[in-house]
Amino acid sequence: MKEHSESNIKISDEVIAVCAVNATLKTEGVADLAGGFSNALSKNFLGKELLAKGIKVVQTEEGVEIDVHIIVKYHAKIPAVAWDIQENVKNEVQSMTELDVKAVNIHVEGVEMPAEDDKTDD
Repeated sequence: MKEHSESNIKISDEVIAVCAVNATLKTEGVADLAGGFSNALSKNFLGKELLAKGIKVVQTEEGVEIDVHIIVKYHAKIPAVAWDIQENVKNEVQSMTELDVKAVNIHVEGVEMPAEDDKTDD
């Protein structure tokens, strides 16, 4: 947890991550968040479900750095989606927590392929 410099309010990484999840999933072109290897290990060894899979938060004296691991929709323009996520996450986290967001790093983990039509003959 980081102590907010203007008061004695502490904002946990989990709260910041939930803000980032909400902003990311509202972004056009995002299919889902990617869990990642470290999240799978955390869930397995700690025995609890992570609230913010695909999000990593690092708080430093200079501000907050957020890594977002996503799966994009088929035909989405990845650079545009990444830019929109960066803006949305930064705005959401800063407005909800008043913390300074120094970086939002986007990691595209995959592309959601459209479902094929079921054309099997029975």
